[in-house]
Amino acid sequence: MKLSYRRLLETCTKQLPKEGVCHTPLQRMVFVGAYGIRPLHGCTESGMLFRARSLVRWLASLSLLAGLSSPAFALEKVRVGVLEFGTVSWEMDTLKQHKLDEQQGIALEITPLASADASTVALQGGAVDIIVSDWVWVARQRAAGQDYTLFPYSNAVGALMVKPDSGIKTLADLKGKKLGVAGGPTDKSWLLLRAYAQQKEGLDLQAEAEPQFAAPPLLNELMQRGDLDAVLNFWHYAARLQAAGMQPLITVPEVVQGLGINSELPLVGWVVNETWANEHPAAVKGFLTADYAAKQILKESDAEWERLRPRMKAENDAIFTQLRDGFRAGIPTCFGEQEKQAAADTFKILAEVGGEKLLGKAKPPLDDKVFWPGFSLPACTG
Repeated sequence: MKLSYRRLLETCTKQLPKEGVCHTPLQRMVFVGAYGIRPLHGCTESGMLFRARSLVRWLASLSLLAGLSSPAFALEKVRVGVLEFGTVSWEMDTLKQHKLDEQQGIALEITPLASADASTVALQGGAVDIIVSDWVWVARQRAAGQDYTLFPYSNAVGALMVKPDSGIKTLADLKGKKLGVAGGPTDKSWLLLRAYAQQKEGLDLQAEAEPQFAAPPLLNELMQRGDLDAVLNFWHYAARLQAAGMQPLITVPEVVQGLGINSELPLVGWVVNETWANEHPAAVKGFLTADYAAKQILKESDAEWERLRPRMKAENDAIFTQLRDGFRAGIPTCFGEQEKQAAADTFKILAEVGGEKLLGKAKPPLDDKVFWPGFSLPACTG
């Protein structure tokens, strides 16, 4: 039977005896005099935990020194699918560089993927265990009988960008204008912008503007050539336009707040199969712990960003700075019932605007199992 480092530690320390006596054979084995650990007849929780960790580390060191990969204490493999040139790859690079996965008793296997569609296909086909997608996709899949679940990955979302000299000062100025939109007609940011424009300006952007749907890099190119009047693009493409001198007419968080949702709303997250997560809770929790440790490094260390710079493909310092700062701004620091309610309120709006084309069989209220409860951040305040 394979026993990961995390599993060994949990086995050695769970069900601690109230009377201070090590009852199980494995507990007694851990605390015998072998490997320099003195024998114990009675043991405290802190003492047991310390000695269990000591044994696990000793065994790990022995295996590394011997150049062996013992199947008895193998790191549990977690397969993550990542867009090859996406921003998630920066975070995974940091995680692997600092061996944060190994510190959590897992071995992260990164599978490069070509597109968001390829990510969901890989997850559904069992080629990977975890991907980044949005909770609307999770809700749609759950309504279709699939048991996917999600934990927030990022709060970073896009913006509606215009040139400073375009004469476009409000959404009403978009009438008759060419408006580039990333993600297609059922993109969540586009649907929320449509709902906002209708509510605040009485403006039907679908009918009164000229939406042009295309891939994000092409939209940026068209915008810089002057072939578009405005563009709604994902955050890292909007950051590049801002570095080129353009400015946001409105950001997606401002749209959400304008619709009456006064809470940070993570639209994307780490998605796993709930059955798999329940069978491998330590692996999923270990992965998320490692991921948030990587986020903390990226939040605090400028040197780490300099190391990542070649991967970012930032053509100049202005783009590099916008990408770094935009990523940092999107790191979730809290998540709780308030944010779940914000997601439920947003889901209701999306159902009204996007309907079955967006949600399939899913209907409000939002399935309360969309968000995975096996990992937590501090509750948001205010």
